[in-house]
Order: sequence, then C-alpha cells, then structure tokens
Amino acid sequence: MHRFGTAVVLAAAGLLAAFAPTASAAPADAGEVAVFRTEVAPLTTYASPRGCHKLPADAHVLVNRSERPVTVHGDPFCLTPGLTVQPGHGSHVAPGSGSFSG
Repeated sequence: MHRFGTAVVLAAAGLLAAFAPTASAAPADAGEVAVFRTEVAPLTTYASPRGCHKLPADAHVLVNRSERPVTVHGDPFCLTPGLTVQPGHGSHVAPGSGSFSG
C-alpha cells in the first residue's frame, strides 16, 4: 500500500508541475490603443499592440489605453523617430501615412 501512495503523490506532483506557469512565460499586455478617425466612423482599436501598426489614412487622435508606452511615427513602417505616448495619454496624429509601435 505504501508504494501505491507514493506513486499517487508523485503522479500528482508531476501533473501540477506540467500545468504550473513557468518563470519564462511572459505575461500578456493588457489594454489597447484606440484611434479616432471621424465622427461617423467607429474607433479603430488595437488590443495589446506589439510591433509596428500603420494608422488609418484618416486618423486624427491616438489614445494609449495600454500598460506600456507607444511611439507615434511619421512614416508607415515605424522607421523614423517618433513621439512617445505614455499609458493613459493621447496625441493628435497627422492624417496620412503614419504608424505607431508598441
């Protein structure tokens, strides 16, 4: 009976270890970036944005509702230096071919 109990405990420990989160797992970013275009268009939203995102051609305002700063760029490929928008803040963006990165 002692062997059976030991086997059950080892199996349970192995199962817990298999499903426990590891230290290397990156937590998901919370929040979003919202872009206002016009009064007749719905907001364009980007959930937990990472990488470079081209802004809509008629974008006017970007609002950073994420937990990380984002950078607004003047080109569509996030290659030029840009303006950093902190979480909870926003920025006007020039209509055209801009982008943002997060």
